[in-house]
Amino acid sequence: MGKVKTSIFIDEDLWREFKRYAINRDKELSEALEELLREELLVDLEDAVKELAGGLEMEVDFKPIKAKATVSELVREMRNERENSILR
Repeated sequence: MGKVKTSIFIDEDLWREFKRYAINRDKELSEALEELLREELLVDLEDAVKELAGGLEMEVDFKPIKAKATVSELVREMRNERENSILR
């Protein structure tokens, strides 16, 4: 698979936080960004399920659903709910 060079505009503070994220995981920025994009887009999901199953051959059959929010929004909502329950 080929690579593409691109330019994006992103919040400066968010970019600094992402750089720390990549450094803490000992990853290049491109590698860390690709990993997050793959997770968000569910790329290679079937291979990941096979790996978790210990290489057993199985058929993965599901119908994708349309999410009401992004994964990031759902995780943030769950974290906020957890924080609120702890602070009570």
